[in-house]
Amino acid sequence: MHWISAVERLRRDRVAGVLVTVVEVRGHAPRDAGAKMVVSATDVWGSVGGGNLEETAIDRARGLLASAASGPKQLTLGLTDKARTEHGRQCCGGEVTVLLEPLPVVPAVAIFGVGHVGLELARILARHDLDLHLVDSRSSQLTAERLACLDDALGGVRVHRSPVPELALGAVPRGTHVLVMTHDHAEDFAICDAALRCHHLGSIGLIGSAAKWARFRTGLRVEGHDEEAIGRIRSPIGDLAVVGKEPAVIALSVAADLLRTRVTA
Repeated sequence: MHWISAVERLRRDRVAGVLVTVVEVRGHAPRDAGAKMVVSATDVWGSVGGGNLEETAIDRARGLLASAASGPKQLTLGLTDKARTEHGRQCCGGEVTVLLEPLPVVPAVAIFGVGHVGLELARILARHDLDLHLVDSRSSQLTAERLACLDDALGGVRVHRSPVPELALGAVPRGTHVLVMTHDHAEDFAICDAALRCHHLGSIGLIGSAAKWARFRTGLRVEGHDEEAIGRIRSPIGDLAVVGKEPAVIALSVAADLLRTRVTA
């Protein structure tokens, strides 16, 4: 598999990896600068030269994965009979420097309700390196024309057209941050109820007033949720320092709070 395809596969499967690139060669070496290899905890794609060089690079890459390191690291190895490692010697006669770049699993966010605020929020979040899931029971809110503003998204955007939007909770990946902001308070409540029954989600946020949340808390107790479970939901949401009722301002407030406190990538 080509290294580009390997990176795409890791991203799609939400598996962490490391991109290893030969950045400098002095003297004789098995591969030239620019050679690349992708390493995960269990697989390797591509090659930076085999032998001691490659095995050492794989070990270092998996060390980065184990430590959840986020910054790149450089590794320089001499390829001479005097440069022995646990993988033996490689006597090409040169010296090689490789760059190890972590490829972390990016955060995932699901917006339930792509109305005026939801679409504005999607426009902001799509400019960040994350996986964005858009869920709405109204197909009119998810047309290609309406979502064309996301065509140049940096992150990945997946659209879920679901007449029963809470069912989409089963399709989002582990750790997904859920934001509930549909057009219908009954839908909001159903999603919150279902989200509390899911154990693979990250944070859960509900848009609305303190009065709305008080009614929801009472209803969730009736549905059998205890206070600890209900405490998983944060409402109201948004950065209190961003004031305004316009959809773009509310979206900015919610995005600022989410990116500052929940999403680190």
